[in-house]
Amino acid sequence: MNGVTGRMGTNQHLLRSVKAIIDQGGVKLSPTEVILPVPTLVGRNAVKLAALAERAGVERWTTDVEAALEDDDNVVYFDAQTTDRRVEAVKRAIALGKHVYCEKPTALTTEDALELYRLAEAAGVKHGVVQDKLWLPGLLKLQALRDTGFFGDVLSVRGEFGYWVFEGDVVPAQRPSWNYREQDGGGIILDMLCHWRYVLDNVFAPVESLTCLGATHVPTRWDENGEPYDVTADDSAYATFELEGGIVAHFNSSWTTRVRRDDLLTIQVDGTKGSAIAGLRECWTQSYGNTPKPVWNPDVPQPIDFYAGWLKVPEQRPYDNAFKTQWEMFLRHVVTDEPYRFGLLEGAKGVQLAELGLESWKTRCWVDVPALT
Repeated sequence: MNGVTGRMGTNQHLLRSVKAIIDQGGVKLSPTEVILPVPTLVGRNAVKLAALAERAGVERWTTDVEAALEDDDNVVYFDAQTTDRRVEAVKRAIALGKHVYCEKPTALTTEDALELYRLAEAAGVKHGVVQDKLWLPGLLKLQALRDTGFFGDVLSVRGEFGYWVFEGDVVPAQRPSWNYREQDGGGIILDMLCHWRYVLDNVFAPVESLTCLGATHVPTRWDENGEPYDVTADDSAYATFELEGGIVAHFNSSWTTRVRRDDLLTIQVDGTKGSAIAGLRECWTQSYGNTPKPVWNPDVPQPIDFYAGWLKVPEQRPYDNAFKTQWEMFLRHVVTDEPYRFGLLEGAKGVQLAELGLESWKTRCWVDVPALT
């Protein structure tokens, strides 16, 4: 597990996924068989690694990534490094015959992302890319509504994502500084359009075209050492997508917005028979029969309580951590050949959408999304 001393690597992948899988006794295959992962933690800072290994109860850690890759006991390579370091490390792992699981974006360019996919296929190794939001309880509830025909014909999808990330001078920043430097692989378009690609493709319909406007609203931030730096990457993105079947989707993504909604991410789906709004965990619905009939009149106080007409979707099944769920799926795929479709090609599709979003911003034009193979 390379890059696990970072925020996501530590919390979501090591502690809440791999350690949680170990603590539960592994991934159960049958009454007599389980998959029990044995992690080797890899990073550049020995002090951080030693502390993290002790915290997680992990015995194996090293700052020598090459030695870890050459160790036959390590059959899966996981990468949670910064994006600019990912391609070469994943290439090396593939060349040594390791199965590969990695964070997104898988690369900074579509060309590099596709090369990783083709190399993995040629080498015959199994591969996966983190697509965590598909297993969030709120989105699973949306998918259940879709599958039962609740929406009728889906007309539009509207997503609001983000929060205020402090600049770091007076209040410490809650995201790492590299996120705001283009030269280090930062930028919200590269980060979030990869997410919106797999959400739209898998929950609603394939993306066919897009237009995207990026912005750098906060030009100066302060790094982990308290030093000011120029922000060279976009911190906000406003993107509209045309999906197969005429569905229109729009997503606002921002690290410079203050939240007055139900969650840090909300997705509203409007259909001919009903609508739903999902957050990370909860989902609310309004059917055709429960839809109010407002009349525009700004001269009187609004008589309708628009929140009252929405019903909360009940908990109809247990929901595990989204990252852990996908880890379990990938481990089963490696060990048992269970089908798994969230590989490096899907990762390349996310990079492609981000790259086309940057192109749209630069040219101020709609951009078609060609198929990748």
